[in-house]
Amino acid sequence: MKPWILALIAVVFWSTAASAFKITLRWLTPYQLVLLATAVSTAALWTMILLRKDRCIESDPSGHAYTKSAVRGLLNPFLYYLVLLEAYNGLPAQIAMVINYLWPVVLMILSVPLLGQRITRKMAFASGISFCGVGVLAFGGNPVGGHLPLFTIGLALISTVIWALFWILNVRASGDAVRNLAESFIFGLLYLVVYGVFSGKLTSLCSLDIRGVIGSVYIGLFEMGITFVIWQKALKLSETTSEVGKFIYLTPFMALVFIGSFVGEKIGLWTIAGLLLVIGGIALQEMGKRKFL
Repeated sequence: MKPWILALIAVVFWSTAASAFKITLRWLTPYQLVLLATAVSTAALWTMILLRKDRCIESDPSGHAYTKSAVRGLLNPFLYYLVLLEAYNGLPAQIAMVINYLWPVVLMILSVPLLGQRITRKMAFASGISFCGVGVLAFGGNPVGGHLPLFTIGLALISTVIWALFWILNVRASGDAVRNLAESFIFGLLYLVVYGVFSGKLTSLCSLDIRGVIGSVYIGLFEMGITFVIWQKALKLSETTSEVGKFIYLTPFMALVFIGSFVGEKIGLWTIAGLLLVIGGIALQEMGKRKFL
């Protein structure tokens, strides 16, 4: 199969994530959704690994493999999705989605202290444009009515930091990318269970709405699990990363279409303006950097 076809399939699935989050949160709490989706994703990832001919490939040949997986699992899925879904629970899907796409900018900023990267003036200017987009979202008004809680906007921003940290650790990890993710998810699932036991939230699983369960299965398969494998396959088949990487820019715009169609939110002009600033800044950043990660 052509790599661009696989890339488009992945982009379509990821474009539905914001709508799936918002719809499923009508019937489940963020914790319930993260736990169920993580369990489904973990099972799916390990099933695919066991069915592969190269399933014996280890993610990390060093003795610190489990420690590294434990740290990555703490970031994603445990912290990242709990924080992100709390943001989706308190914000319109379109606002939370646009802020979430700020993570490449946060990644670039974190690369300075963590990776010793250098930011050019053009890249700094591009980052400023993207953050202006978040400002437009925050102060442009709520497109679905009411006030936008700044605390929840802060949670959405924190989720981008968590994801950027995970991305740095995941990209720099040796071994098979899919297996690394699967190992991280095992630890993430363990953290979620322990957290649920000590917080008393685990008992809430005794009464679940079937519609929420169906939504969690979809998210676990097509937001967390299978889509990542499809994207990795597209990258492997492509001659260059940019051959399929450019399709990522379609995701937030397609996501707005799905949010308007399935969630029923009226897409605001400020949302579109904020998204254009965020994506425009990221595009300028990509053109301005010479070497990253």
